Amino acid sequence: MAAEHPDLVPSRGVDVKLPRVLIVDDHRMFAEGIAQLLKGRFDVVGIVDDGNLVLESTTRLHPDVILLDMSLPTVSGLEVLRRLKANRVDFKAVVLTIQSDARLAIEALKAGALGFLVKASGGEELITALDAALKGRTYLTSTLTKEVLSLMSGPAEPTAVTLSPRQREVLQLIVQGQRVKEIAMALDLSPRSVESIKYQMMQELNVHSTAELVRYAMQHHLVNV
Repeated sequence: MAAEHPDLVPSRGVDVKLPRVLIVDDHRMFAEGIAQLLKGRFDVVGIVDDGNLVLESTTRLHPDVILLDMSLPTVSGLEVLRRLKANRVDFKAVVLTIQSDARLAIEALKAGALGFLVKASGGEELITALDAALKGRTYLTSTLTKEVLSLMSGPAEPTAVTLSPRQREVLQLIVQGQRVKEIAMALDLSPRSVESIKYQMMQELNVHSTAELVRYAMQHHLVNV
């Protein structure tokens, strides 16, 4: 279940109005740590751990910027961005993800994000990215800048996608209708690892739902059926 942070409320008795931040991340301890990091420079109005609740929370809480994870248990961060855009919500978003993936960064920026950085980034870089987004500027973590620019400026030629053996194992079980927890148990992985592998495949194959992933896998004979 998703829940907004009950303890983080706007500071009282402070003349300066702090920028309002909504944190979207299902890793509660990590989100709490980020909230503490931002304390004093930003007003964290809530922590949401379910992608399905971001649209409602954004329209109700009116954050100045959304700090968004990509790997969420219900809908992906990319889908969250698309829903906000489709519903004509005025938003600024910075992606904070464990996935250091240039193609994912490009997709996130295309979907409406203003910033993209990885969870290995330092606290000052996070604050820099949030400040840039608040000013309407794009921020991209330096570790991905060169690759992103190369991909965006290179020829748009289709390339063959090669799945790793682990990705094929996960995909095979997805096609067979198994749930994330069942796949995790069968392959001795954590559910979060399975979600990450699934999400990476969706990015590489340019599909946006589990149904599309299954259909693509069957049409292109990526698994045994």
